[in-house]
Amino acid sequence: MIVSRIEARRDEDTVAVGPLVGRLLDGLPPEAVLTDPDITASYANDMASFCPAGAPAVVVLPRTVEQVQHVMRTATALRVPVVPQGARTGLSGAANATDGCVVLSLTRMDAILEINPVDRVAVVEPGVVNAALSRAVGEHGLSYPPDPSSWETCTIGGNIGTASGGLCCVKYGVTAEYVLGLDVVLADGRLMSTGRRTAKGVAGYDLTRLFVGSEGSLGVVVRATLALRPKPPEQLVLAAEFASGAAACDAVCRIMACGHVPSLLELMDRTTVKAVNDMARMGLPESTEALLLAAFDTTDPAADLTALGALCEAAGATQVVPAEDAAESELLLQARRLSLVALEAVKGTTMIDDVCVPRSRLGELIDGVERIAEKYRLTIGVVAHAGDGNTHPTVCFDTQDPDESRRARESFDEIMALGLELGGTITGEHGVGVLKKEWLAREIGPVGVEMQRAVKQVFDPLNLLNPGKLF
Repeated sequence: MIVSRIEARRDEDTVAVGPLVGRLLDGLPPEAVLTDPDITASYANDMASFCPAGAPAVVVLPRTVEQVQHVMRTATALRVPVVPQGARTGLSGAANATDGCVVLSLTRMDAILEINPVDRVAVVEPGVVNAALSRAVGEHGLSYPPDPSSWETCTIGGNIGTASGGLCCVKYGVTAEYVLGLDVVLADGRLMSTGRRTAKGVAGYDLTRLFVGSEGSLGVVVRATLALRPKPPEQLVLAAEFASGAAACDAVCRIMACGHVPSLLELMDRTTVKAVNDMARMGLPESTEALLLAAFDTTDPAADLTALGALCEAAGATQVVPAEDAAESELLLQARRLSLVALEAVKGTTMIDDVCVPRSRLGELIDGVERIAEKYRLTIGVVAHAGDGNTHPTVCFDTQDPDESRRARESFDEIMALGLELGGTITGEHGVGVLKKEWLAREIGPVGVEMQRAVKQVFDPLNLLNPGKLF
């Protein structure tokens, strides 16, 4: 009986694809509508592990706002779910397809529409790659600071959807602080503009901030007005070795308490350092238990690094080595950017946690993760945006080993529980998606979930936009 129901449902879905594709083709060129199952399957997942994904009915790749509106009107008319996607570099399953959905890939909407050095804004489409924007505004003496580790491939639309961060957050903040205004296509196809392009503005509710981090569940961002900053001087980096993670975290606390504002303050534990060396032969010091990378982009970075180095030594650093020039600094930063890729190579698969705690509790989290790794007999590397307490404990495991996969999932959950116990949050920059739905409910409580669902109902009453994500 169950089998016959499943087969009947499959037959219904097959019939439904015909009118869906036909309606989509009424407003989209044929090359923008993909139906080959082998191709559509390649759009089913982002980069997260343990996140279920369905089979899309169709993938569409619009180039204009009007085409996005047509997709949403069609989906609303036929009651078909829509999953917006960027480059699918996310780590929470937020871009994963659902069965029978329209995957709305925005990667072809990749134009930088304006760079204004006077107003210090850029206006971009959602498919613009983060690094491409950074290079473009750099030619005007400006910078767009948010720089996720995947900045060479991730898109601005995806960054907005997950409220992503990056290495420079400790000084320059996260994506939300740079999104001034948005053009958003709503679930029914209407186009709404939020925010402003002025330096200040407090007219009405801040709907722009509401969309940042909404993971495509409230509307489809088709244009963004972003704040820019003057391009800072080249930064110099310092590497400090520590005999324990606790000592490195003590150094972080001393640096912040003394009022220093480094442009970067990153931590790599011994497991991560070894993984990077094994993959890229970078010659990082494997004798250390924790490697702290700090940088300044001030007018006199060498002097600032000297002062910071003294604080590291007071916290017990066994060696402090400032980079001699920008090239050496970039090499150290490249090692940090390779961390997550290198850890994935250890066992073939990783679960990347994203727990953020108050800086003062960072050492407790590092120690706790070490205990969890021992308890579950797993390799767990820790890399962190130490300056803002955002850690990425990364569980390495073999998907072909059922017991190890089970232990990986249990350790992941235990790390999130530890983060909440320490007054932290389950995600500092990767988002909730599918991976952390249960934990979002634990963090914000039943009233918080009720209010968030009520907001979703206002913008998407038919629950067509990225259903099954967040809560």
